[in-house]
Amino acid sequence: MADVLADAALDAALADLPGWTRVDGKLHRELRFGDFEQAFAFMTRVAIAAERMNHHPEWSNVYDRVVIDLTTHDAGGITERDLALAAHIERASGDA
Repeated sequence: MADVLADAALDAALADLPGWTRVDGKLHRELRFGDFEQAFAFMTRVAIAAERMNHHPEWSNVYDRVVIDLTTHDAGGITERDLALAAHIERASGDA
């Protein structure tokens, strides 16, 4: 099982993840796209990667907006697995 990151390590990692914050013990990000189709295409790209990583986001989509929360439930907090998925999400978001 992955270890929960210490606050200092998480703060340092967040410096490399623009737009991500810590909210209620989870990594949090909100993204806006041009329309629903772009938002859904983004979610599809992330879903494929998340399935390969066996690490799935908590997320929602309303029209052009995607809200994402990441945590490692088994560990009870934010781990390196969440940071890896957040980094992939950043790459997949393009110009969001």
